[in-house]
Amino acid sequence: MEAKISEVFFSIQGEGIYRFIPQIFLRFWGCNVDCSFCDTRNLPYKVKGLEEVVKEIFSFRNFYHSISLTGGEPLIQKDFLKSLCRVLKEREQVIYLETNGILYKNLEEVLDYLDIIAMDFKLPSSTQRGPFWEEHREFLKIAKEKEVFVKAVITPSTVKEDLIRAVEIIKATASYLPFVLQPVFSYELALHSKLEEFKKIASDYIERVEIIPQVHKHLALK
Repeated sequence: MEAKISEVFFSIQGEGIYRFIPQIFLRFWGCNVDCSFCDTRNLPYKVKGLEEVVKEIFSFRNFYHSISLTGGEPLIQKDFLKSLCRVLKEREQVIYLETNGILYKNLEEVLDYLDIIAMDFKLPSSTQRGPFWEEHREFLKIAKEKEVFVKAVITPSTVKEDLIRAVEIIKATASYLPFVLQPVFSYELALHSKLEEFKKIASDYIERVEIIPQVHKHLALK
């Protein structure tokens, strides 16, 4: 059992409602979406076996809250992910999955092992790809059995119509889920008015809406 792994490291979570919590990060290589704002597409990788990856994860002696399985898109390497999660749960670890919220059939196979799901909502005007409306809808139906929050990257090109389509889907599935508007890095000030407008719109559909930038980048952390 092997997987393409870009890196294993200790840091703080820089995105979403769990920002600032310490985590061990396992970054899987490869993604099924090539977003315009992607900052991990050119990372190198090594093919590693399950035992090697587990050893690396537990080599850290720092206090940590959870293990973040991130990418790329971890669910692409579903079989390895499932085997890894099984080992991590045997060791009573809290498992945090960072995902683009598209591969819902793969999610079904690993859901039992997950504790927290940080799901991206890929707005086509932001990513310049997609759309993935139905995939996101099906993903949310499955993911809501666990603790979940949803985040959407907002860029200068993001349009209101995409935001409304996203929050309508979230409302129809689970309106109680936290929804995070994440400004693309280095554009926070330029996007201030748009973010405030989008927050007001989203709050008409969803109970909890927050604007949260990528704090790890401002702190020059991974």
